[in-house]
Amino acid sequence: MYKRILVAVDESFMTNRVLETAIELAKVSTAQLIICHAIDETIFSSRKMEMMLPNSVGKAEYKLRLGASGFLGKAADTARAAGVEVETRLIESEVKHVSDMLADAAEEWKADLIVIGTHGRRGMERFFVGSVAERLVRKAETSLLLVRGE
Repeated sequence: MYKRILVAVDESFMTNRVLETAIELAKVSTAQLIICHAIDETIFSSRKMEMMLPNSVGKAEYKLRLGASGFLGKAADTARAAGVEVETRLIESEVKHVSDMLADAAEEWKADLIVIGTHGRRGMERFFVGSVAERLVRKAETSLLLVRGE
């Protein structure tokens, strides 16, 4: 079955369900698990923003990283408590979309499965907001498990 599972998490209502699914799969497959969280820094890439708000961009980036590290640590503790070998990775980019970062991380780590949540947006909301899961389906070169929201 699967030996290297990458689970993509964020701080949405879906995270617990996505993480639980990945942990169960890792347990039954005796697979390694990597928990990834992507920080989308594209909003900070505009140097005009830095000029308007001196030092605030660096502080915001620092707070994002700090919060994400704590979030990833808690997720890893949950996996370890379930008896799963786990590592974490915080990925970030000022130029890449979250789906690109996750696809790259999966390829680099040699994951044979990506587990990700989907909010099931439809219609105009999906058109404007987009979908990381939908883009990842087209970009990733490995199998994906989409965990639907309720």
